[in-house]
Amino acid sequence: MSPLEFTTVVVAFAVYVWLVSQAGKQATDRTVFARPAAVAGGVLTIVAALLPWATFVLNDGPYPAKSTLQFFDAPFELGGFRAHLALFGIVALVFTFVRIPGRNRAIRGLGWGVGVISLVNVLFIAINGGGIGAVTAAEGSTAFAGFLGLIAGVLLVAAGSAGGIEPIPQWPTKLPTAVAFLVLLLSFAGLLWVVAETLTSGGLGGPSSPYAGPEFLSYLGFLVGLLGALYGIGLLRWISTLSEQHRVFSMIVLLLCAVALPFTDAGTDYWMTVAVNIGVYAATAIGLNIVVGLAGLLDIGYVAFLGIGAFVAAQLSGAASAKLAGPIGEVPFIIVLVICAVVAGIFGAIVGSPTLRVRGDYLAIVTLAFGEIFRKSAQENIGGLTGGANAVPNIPPISLFDQPFNEPISAGGVVLPSGVLYYFLIVLLIAVVMLVFANLKDSRIGRAWMAIREDEDAARAMGIKTGKAKILAFLVGATLAGMAGAVFAHKTSTVAYDSFQFLESVTLLAAVVLGGMGTIPGAVLGASLLFVLPEKLREFNEYRLMMFGLALVLIMRFRPQGLVPDRVRRAEFAGETATGESIEQVQEKAVVEHEQELAEAETGPGPAAPAGGGEGRARP
Repeated sequence: MSPLEFTTVVVAFAVYVWLVSQAGKQATDRTVFARPAAVAGGVLTIVAALLPWATFVLNDGPYPAKSTLQFFDAPFELGGFRAHLALFGIVALVFTFVRIPGRNRAIRGLGWGVGVISLVNVLFIAINGGGIGAVTAAEGSTAFAGFLGLIAGVLLVAAGSAGGIEPIPQWPTKLPTAVAFLVLLLSFAGLLWVVAETLTSGGLGGPSSPYAGPEFLSYLGFLVGLLGALYGIGLLRWISTLSEQHRVFSMIVLLLCAVALPFTDAGTDYWMTVAVNIGVYAATAIGLNIVVGLAGLLDIGYVAFLGIGAFVAAQLSGAASAKLAGPIGEVPFIIVLVICAVVAGIFGAIVGSPTLRVRGDYLAIVTLAFGEIFRKSAQENIGGLTGGANAVPNIPPISLFDQPFNEPISAGGVVLPSGVLYYFLIVLLIAVVMLVFANLKDSRIGRAWMAIREDEDAARAMGIKTGKAKILAFLVGATLAGMAGAVFAHKTSTVAYDSFQFLESVTLLAAVVLGGMGTIPGAVLGASLLFVLPEKLREFNEYRLMMFGLALVLIMRFRPQGLVPDRVRRAEFAGETATGESIEQVQEKAVVEHEQELAEAETGPGPAAPAGGGEGRARP
């Protein structure tokens, strides 16, 4: 893809998004327009799924989902993005004729999904096919399905916006325990399916799957429509509420789902390696979430604590180049994990000490300086503990009962890929870290951190010892990062200073902000997106980081509170309560209720009924 073609893609995407948003704005308060537009959009979506998308075979071969005209002999054998479009069209028609609470939001979400899927495939076919003729007409052949999908997306968004967007419906949450458990089991099983499909959609690229890029982007469009519809009808919020009510059960099921991932299509050597790296950074991001998300202390040198844990583990691993290998020998990993946590925590307390005197931008500079001091010290091999440019290579893998963690294992007749034991270890570590974070957030010290985040002066006036609380935040956050660093060292088998650059700290901070500051799922989701998306966008070569950056910009523009925000961030950035009501609606409701109370107070309770047992006079 040339720079001109890439620029054309970006401009076309921006123009289409603008058109869809304008269609939604123009349709507001025009309820008479809603049903015809929804019907037309749903029908056109189904028609687009049943028609060819490419007029001829591209240079890389037939386009996926049997969408090339030459191979279009069975239009009803739907698969890939065509099956997703057909599903969206049918659901949109159902929502149109069946009165379901929140259906306007759901139809709008489906419209965005249809639009993204159609736009991705139209642009890719047109660019790789040499022009618009690849998706319209060429040599007497026609294929207009892509443009029908684009029009259908606009109509569905406009239909969902007509008449205004109603509040998110509230589903009943007082369910029998068995029913609630069944709902959570099905929901988390669906989450496991989404994760596995996200990792494997499109394949790994290369000659075997030349269309991996558009297939993955089409799948993202499917997720946009699916999650938008489920959020619109209140299902996602209902499941979230149920999981909060049954938190212990939810955590156990989530842990089991994470353990089950290697048994899905994502259970390959490549994806297990990626999953372990995601887990390491997710555990580190949760620790940073304590410093940034709870205490509100801007730390942009946090990756240094991960590096401290990694280098300490390397020195205690028994590696031949480790300076402490001779006098100490190999130390059991569980002891190494504790030592790494303690050492990193000590450095965290040291770095946190200057926070007694500085805050805001000045604190960011202090933490940045610490990160650069650590990187430069590791590069110069000060003390002979980091290896300098030679790093610390050949770190032995973790072993348990003579089973190295970097080798495949068999479980129930199923051969699991190499590195799966590291994956199980990092899942266990994340579970422990999440448990620590959850208990800290709900504790007295957690509330003190949040008070400091909102207003440090007010917190001090209320009797909170802000200095000790901030040092403790750095200490706990660094301790969790040190534990993650120990796993990182043994998994990569080599620890080098260039693995802990300033950019890594920025990535961790972005993961916390993107996922939602102050929430556990937010840090995990943010870290996962920041490491999965670049891997899946490798098909676009030099443009993948630019596309990744544009995706982050769009997410922060339309979801500034984060993907999984807490109540404070939701109210601050989205103007919504935890139940999805806008702050203005809550205020108006409060005013109406107050006026009713005043009116009842002025009129009085009314005359009492006679005591003689008769019917008496009815109260006004």
